[in-house]
Amino acid sequence: MPRAINYDSVKRFYEIDPLRTCDDLLEGIEQRHLRAEEFSLRQLFESLVPNGGELIRTLDPRQPGGVNLLEAGGAVDMSAFSNITGQIVYSKVLEAFEDPAFLWPHLVSSTPTPFNGEKIAGIGRLGDEAESIAEAQPYPLAGLSEEYVETPKTTKTGMIVPITKEAIFFDQTGTILSRAAEVARWLGVRKEKRVLDVVLGVTNTYKRNGTTTNTYLASGAYVNLKAANGLTDWTNVEGAELLFDAMSDPNTGEPIAVKADALIVPTALKHTARRILRAEFVEQVDNQANADTVRTTSGNPLPPYSVLSSPYVKQRTGSDTTWFFGQPRKAFAYMENWPITVVQAPSNSEAEFTQDIVMRYKVSERGAVAVVEPRGMVKSTA
Repeated sequence: MPRAINYDSVKRFYEIDPLRTCDDLLEGIEQRHLRAEEFSLRQLFESLVPNGGELIRTLDPRQPGGVNLLEAGGAVDMSAFSNITGQIVYSKVLEAFEDPAFLWPHLVSSTPTPFNGEKIAGIGRLGDEAESIAEAQPYPLAGLSEEYVETPKTTKTGMIVPITKEAIFFDQTGTILSRAAEVARWLGVRKEKRVLDVVLGVTNTYKRNGTTTNTYLASGAYVNLKAANGLTDWTNVEGAELLFDAMSDPNTGEPIAVKADALIVPTALKHTARRILRAEFVEQVDNQANADTVRTTSGNPLPPYSVLSSPYVKQRTGSDTTWFFGQPRKAFAYMENWPITVVQAPSNSEAEFTQDIVMRYKVSERGAVAVVEPRGMVKSTA
């Protein structure tokens, strides 16, 4: 049963410290001390807007001679109502955008950037250039190799969540929050597909030192694509691991240390991957041609890698046997201009008169998926 919200207390706290009140409200919802659905749009309006109760009655078309909010003009201060409602909407937006079913939070690290595509400048590794130095002799200078990776242009996605006069009058809090969650979830789906397309090599954005290269290569500057390596047992994972050993740093020629931590698989391989990783014992037959030969039984040699799976893996690749292995958050980054954000429109706008929209909240995010180091991933096909 919904708990009783003391709207007068909300109003008093807001009058004392608006910013802290909004922050405390959001924190309470995030920590599950409050639920967004427990708030009433109508009661918030009546408490936070001066003469809110009277204004609510003017929304009733049955009331003769009512004065609508637009006509009231500057006499109506809806900033408190807008800010508090905005925090409630934002909490629902964030919850839906970060749906646990999405893989993208596990696949990319977010890198804040003010640029619409940029060059990530870096210094190539020195390599093993240390020398023995005789007594009183000068130290040699180490050569530096400059390199850079170019990231793609960022993309903005967003939608608008309106709050109408009817939503306030009929107290349709649940409807507004459902609409906000639906908007945010579809923004999350769009980001999920954009991230997966790059991680799975459907879209290739890797550009190093001015040269564009596919994320997964069977030959060339590096080899991180292994054919005839369908996922059936631990030896297939070992085969992918050995590809990391064969790859080297482009500047030094030294091996690249990759701390693989995840398998990305379509739904058809999800339980196979879990069975392989969770098996307590594995059996090795020393001679497949001789049924009487010695069989060696040992513990599972594989560490507990994460298994990341989604129906979108097959949808984006078109394959239910292709799988991926490595350290995705090292290999890929999400170049983020701004995270999921809720911005409120000013009140008393034209939309209020033409569409009876009292408040509008714009939900948006902007960023791009970049391949930082493709040598951190291996793709295997059956």
